Amino acid sequence: MTPGVSVANSPAVRIAVIGLGYVGLPLAVAFARHFSVVGFDIDKRRIGELARGHDRTGEIDSPMLKASTCRFTASSPDMAGCDLFVITVPTPVDEAQRPDLGAVRSAAEIVGRVLAKGAIVVLESTVAPGTTEEVCGPILARISGLASGKDFHLGYSPERINPGDREHTVERITKVVAGDTPETARRLAEIYGAITSGGTFVARSIRTAEAAKVIENAQRDINIAFINEVALIFERAGLSIHDVLDASATKWNFLRFSPGLVGGHCIGVDPYYLAEFARTQGYHPEIVLAGRRINDAMGDQVAGRIAAVHSKGGRALVLGFTFKENVPDLRNSKVIDVVRGLERRGFAVDVHDPFADAEEARHHHAVLLLPDLETAQGYDVLVGAVGHRPYTAFTSADFHRLVRAGGLVADLKGIWRKTELPPSLARWQL
Repeated sequence: MTPGVSVANSPAVRIAVIGLGYVGLPLAVAFARHFSVVGFDIDKRRIGELARGHDRTGEIDSPMLKASTCRFTASSPDMAGCDLFVITVPTPVDEAQRPDLGAVRSAAEIVGRVLAKGAIVVLESTVAPGTTEEVCGPILARISGLASGKDFHLGYSPERINPGDREHTVERITKVVAGDTPETARRLAEIYGAITSGGTFVARSIRTAEAAKVIENAQRDINIAFINEVALIFERAGLSIHDVLDASATKWNFLRFSPGLVGGHCIGVDPYYLAEFARTQGYHPEIVLAGRRINDAMGDQVAGRIAAVHSKGGRALVLGFTFKENVPDLRNSKVIDVVRGLERRGFAVDVHDPFADAEEARHHHAVLLLPDLETAQGYDVLVGAVGHRPYTAFTSADFHRLVRAGGLVADLKGIWRKTELPPSLARWQL
């Protein structure tokens, strides 16, 4: 890319997107409408599926995927000669809730082997401030033999993908961009500006953009933690948090959040990146970690309350296993905490989810999903854990078939607040 020459809508600009999950694939497809794009992933099975026009995440439908000009590959040499490399790999936490940058480091090494002078490398993954320049930059320089800030440049553009959200897509949201030089930032604003109607915002620095990303979901986590805590308080008093929220939301400046299980790839993880960064600065975060403690404990809290209401134990059916409604994403789903909590309290638990991959549930959580609900019946407790579309359509007849007389319908998400239950069943909800 030549300084001073517009790159927007130029097929000559070659882009590589590294990591083709919930973030990378939609980004690669969007870029491919304007530029020459290579989509890279180390998962050969994933590449094979995409080449056949199938996206297991459900973010890109088959006709759109088949029509895309993006070239999918698991061979890193196919990225050689690209002008822009965008890294969109996961940044999870380990068992001790410490940031795990393993995928970021590996991606930087892969890019470093094909990096050429004049290229820009952008990180989109959630990281602590300083990671792009202090972790990725040195790896890229060491592997490529090039000088960061001179032979190649760095940028950061925080991803804002919300799985299953068809309104706030990458083509419609504002993209924050930042570069190691004003010229790098300008180029990135042009390139990203070509794919989104939401425009771009140039952050003051890469560290500023990284910090902005890490607090976006931490803020939501804290707000949800507050609602979860008051939901548990009010439930003990026989008050539904949903009824309380209906009343509170009439105030013009009340921020409405819903209670529930907080998992997924961002909200349940990003606060730990902020907390770890705070410690490196000599500060012990209070609110951030308090919110995490409340939300991390919510699944077991719910199981305990259900067991207290229905103390007889028995058979329980948990509906929904993914981390949010109408998506197949099982990453960091907290429904497993409800399942294990009920089992510890003497319940025999079955789980059903029409969107989740049964093999993934078995492999990662040792949970055997029911293939369907056609023969399911006679449960002592029915738990509505995730508000998938098929569950929201339940009628009194469905409850009558699934739950025996004297049983309990436990509604975590307020799915059936306005649904009439058979008179023989008890209702519990947050």
